[in-house]
Amino acid sequence: MHLAQRALRRAASTATVALLAVAVGCAPQPEEKASDKPSGSGAESCAKGKLGTEVSGKLTIATDEPAYEPWFKDDKPANGEGFESAVAYAVAKQLGYDKGDVVWQSVPFSKAFAPGEKTFDFDINQVSISDERKKAVDFSSGYYDVRQAVIALKDSKAAKAKSIADLKGVKLGAQVGTTSLNYINDVVKPTEEPAAYAKNDQAKSALKNGQVDAIVVDLPTAFYITAAEVTDARIVGQFKNQGGTPEQFGLVLDKGSALTSCVTDAVDALREDGTLAAVEKQWLSDAVDAPVLK
Repeated sequence: MHLAQRALRRAASTATVALLAVAVGCAPQPEEKASDKPSGSGAESCAKGKLGTEVSGKLTIATDEPAYEPWFKDDKPANGEGFESAVAYAVAKQLGYDKGDVVWQSVPFSKAFAPGEKTFDFDINQVSISDERKKAVDFSSGYYDVRQAVIALKDSKAAKAKSIADLKGVKLGAQVGTTSLNYINDVVKPTEEPAAYAKNDQAKSALKNGQVDAIVVDLPTAFYITAAEVTDARIVGQFKNQGGTPEQFGLVLDKGSALTSCVTDAVDALREDGTLAAVEKQWLSDAVDAPVLK
């Protein structure tokens, strides 16, 4: 009898626990913190022309001022001419925004990927994708594979360089905050501290005035500078990509932006349908090749 009562009590206890578990499961639970990103399917959140942009119905795109060739033409991002202007409008169209729906904004290069809330939907300004920058901002997938190149005046000692070792003893310069400056510090490792400039215009002036022996810029910019701006300069050579993966320019978005996946999808679609290749051929076809510095 004693054992039977104990068994009955144990069974009753087990049943009580089970009932409590069911009750808890059915009771209203505290709501989880809402996600910063919109709910629903990707198709819904990326509905053409219906994105949660800075200004409803408009797409705000930022770039630096001045806007350099061949990325832009005549310092007018809104004219649709130049590689990056054309890419920006192609992305806008893919997202469902007509040219008249695009608003341009001027944002300094280094500020575009600095920490802090952004006032643009995306920035396009030859910003290379990097893990370090991803700590502060989001990037789309890459829209252009790029290499860095060295420019020197034709009669300078730097112009005779055939290898990276030949550049160690020359005075080099580049725009601050760029992968161009990183290549000087991390790849060339010159004996003299490189000069860092707020803008490429200042670096070009320093080269013209003999304040530096050579400057480092991306390859398409190097071709344009030597063809149209500093005609007594030449491209010494280009660097190989470091780490086995190509350096890529990406569109910059606010950290955790709800637009990141939509903009990435747009860039990917433009790559897949051949639009990016066609735009590159139209605006960057002259930037074809240069000796590789080893």
